[in-house]
Amino acid sequence: MATNFHFTKEPPPESMFSDVQALNKFQDEQFSQLVNIVIAFLIEPNKSARLLSQLDEFAEQHGVGASPLKNVIKSLLTVPNSALKKHLTAEQLKEDLIQLGLSDEKGNYFANQWQANMGALSKSALGQTLMVNQLVDMEWKFGVTAASSEVNKVGNTFLQLKLVINKGNKTENQYMELTLPQFYSFLHEMEKAKASLEYLS
Repeated sequence: MATNFHFTKEPPPESMFSDVQALNKFQDEQFSQLVNIVIAFLIEPNKSARLLSQLDEFAEQHGVGASPLKNVIKSLLTVPNSALKKHLTAEQLKEDLIQLGLSDEKGNYFANQWQANMGALSKSALGQTLMVNQLVDMEWKFGVTAASSEVNKVGNTFLQLKLVINKGNKTENQYMELTLPQFYSFLHEMEKAKASLEYLS
């Protein structure tokens, strides 16, 4: 099996070969739908929850297992993700996908879509590189409103957050105050983001 890939110096794991080859089983229309989902995610990588729900919908619509499909897409995403970081051409990307076992026809289709969306993909990759607002530390405290000019606010629980953000050359404190329902909503979003990140790591 050839190991001279453009997207990686290491030989890809066996599972990647079988995952990419599994894509050959999809009809052209289904495959193009999956490619659109993958490219849309690469353009907006912060929308991982949308990616997962689209894959669930696709699995239900076409009668395929959602879990195996997610593994296939996870393997597939590795190639264009790395191709973006290494500035590979559409031709190099196509060669890698075909070496992994994708049919010539499907490899051509993916490369054409990649080329057609290159502007948006490059802009997204640059945006990811420039994101420096990293969360360094977080403090929080709960409180209860003891007195207020509005009677219905007395006894309400709230949460005060202090976020320490890394701005590249300095850190900056950001303060937030959330009601309990807002906090639970925030927590739910964080858990969704964590689950999505764990799925993609």
